[in-house]
Amino acid sequence: MDEAQIRVRLDGMRIEHRDLDDAIAALILLPVPDQLQIARLKKRKLRLRDEIAACEDILVPDIIA
Repeated sequence: MDEAQIRVRLDGMRIEHRDLDDAIAALILLPVPDQLQIARLKKRKLRLRDEIAACEDILVPDIIA
């Protein structure tokens, strides 16, 4: 993947991450929240955060000064 493809993927993942936040918040507000679904969405959000971090590391490598 080149840098442009990584940036496009990164933008998509950030949007999905925000959407998961909204979905989790909406489920929590239900009279009887579905705890299993909330847990699954939180787990997906954590995996997504790790993928975002990996893509950011590719774009901005560590440079020891």
